[in-house]
Amino acid sequence: MQFQIARDALLKPLQLVGGIVERRGTLPVLSNLLLELQGNTLSLTSSNQELELSAQVAVSDAAAEGRITAPARKLSDICRALPEDAEILIALEGSQLLVKSGRSSFTLVTLPADDFPKLENELDNMALTVSQGDLASLLASTSFAMAAKDFRPYLNGMLFEVDGESLRTVATDGHRLALHSLKVASNVQEKQRLILPRRSALELARLLQDEEEPVTLTGGPNHFRAQMSSCTLVSQLVNSRYADYERVIPRNGGNSFVGNCAELRQACQRASILFSEKYQIASFQLGGDEFKVVARNPDQEFSEESVSIDYQGEPMEIGFNVSYLIDVFAAITTEKVRMALTDANSAVLIEPEENYGASFVVSPSRL
Repeated sequence: MQFQIARDALLKPLQLVGGIVERRGTLPVLSNLLLELQGNTLSLTSSNQELELSAQVAVSDAAAEGRITAPARKLSDICRALPEDAEILIALEGSQLLVKSGRSSFTLVTLPADDFPKLENELDNMALTVSQGDLASLLASTSFAMAAKDFRPYLNGMLFEVDGESLRTVATDGHRLALHSLKVASNVQEKQRLILPRRSALELARLLQDEEEPVTLTGGPNHFRAQMSSCTLVSQLVNSRYADYERVIPRNGGNSFVGNCAELRQACQRASILFSEKYQIASFQLGGDEFKVVARNPDQEFSEESVSIDYQGEPMEIGFNVSYLIDVFAAITTEKVRMALTDANSAVLIEPEENYGASFVVSPSRL
């Protein structure tokens, strides 16, 4: 393997695929990138055995094809440290990789390309194309509700639900739920439900950098793939069955009101100042066209703030984790928000007043 490439041309794909590289993994090769040169195209691939990222870039003066793995962090650090207009020569010499630019020269230890674990390919049973901007909106509306370390595997991920007319993302940690639907055209004959691991969902959101560019989503029983012009993400799926989330959505809440989303979020943010990470339960009082947020902490500190709303129901007091409401209000992109609930012991359904397909559910907390 031997080729030349501009420093800036190499740095971008290194940054795209380098985010999942393990520095202290059980397999040394997972600290490396797989470099594969075919013709004038260089492919760079990283993997953590659950998630695989790859990017391609054109090179100049490709003298010899080949494939090898090299230390990801060192290769990226070298590239960043070189001048912006630098030209880099990369050549495989025996079991070492030469990286040379101007008067700078580095020799890196490599590992065989055959040792690099590639995710198995299987037949796809779904395919659809959406804009990166639309997919980014779906992920932003739902990703905050994923659990991080729950003993129920499906909660530590995001559900992608696809039929012939729509794509829906769903996430819940058992205390709150977020879903967002988008009308799309796909080749799906029967509804497909794929659970993407939390890390994969967050990496996918990071990669969506151009709103107008398309992204093609494909998947099968054990894998999910998102293909963009700049890179490709392939992920294993969570091997679990997702709960029937429709059952927890309170569609017939008799008490509802409409309020300004930004004002509600800001009131909750100010109330959260008094709370610690362990205790964030605030009292929310409805009545008289007023939404009152009352915060008390174990140190007997107190805050109270009210927001004007359009509410005609009976007076009510209910407790919520204030951080959950902040996340929901931050995810909503419309000026007005509608909140509906049955009583002080029921979950609240929160939706944009001009609903664009997003819904959120937050369970109450004991005061």
